[in-house]
Amino acid sequence: MGTARIFRRTIGKFQSTAFLWAVLLLAVGLAVWIGTLRGARQYRTDPPVAADLQTLRFMPGGIEGTPPEIYFALGKPYAHNAYDLSQGKRLYSWFGCPECHGDGRGARGPSFLDGWWLYGPGIISIVASIRDGRPHGMPAFRDKMTIDQIWQLAGYIQTIGAYSAEVGAPSRNDDKQTRPAENRAPASILFQEGPVGVDPQQGPTP
Repeated sequence: MGTARIFRRTIGKFQSTAFLWAVLLLAVGLAVWIGTLRGARQYRTDPPVAADLQTLRFMPGGIEGTPPEIYFALGKPYAHNAYDLSQGKRLYSWFGCPECHGDGRGARGPSFLDGWWLYGPGIISIVASIRDGRPHGMPAFRDKMTIDQIWQLAGYIQTIGAYSAEVGAPSRNDDKQTRPAENRAPASILFQEGPVGVDPQQGPTP
């Protein structure tokens, strides 16, 4: 009788432990699955998709506009996907953007944090600025980058001046002391070293 009771207790403990391990493994698996959803990688853009991404529809005056339908069909990946944002961050460094725009506060080029976007803060305007260039110093990158890379870079630049966080975020910096991910906090508190400068040619801050 005593042996049977001990056996039942042992079996009960084993079942409880197995259940806890099953729940733990399920939670880990779910976390990994969610991570792959927000950071799905696409190594090659299909030609029809690339062609559609080249189609920029502007408002009268050539400022701002509507992204192509494929952008919405794909779920706005360049604004929400962690992999695309990380690629955009890498491209920002590789193509020398910090030389003119610094870490987002501006240098020779305009700041992304002062609230002034001469051609508008929309993804279409940013893509057009990178692809076609702008007067007074912004070079065109249409012959140096693929259209997919241009959209990745535009998505990353948009996060630098964003005032709301997204689920996906670009990769962390390699510096020992680094700031939060670009879209983890409002742009106004990303930089604590001092006020963001305003280009005098842009007029007073609104």
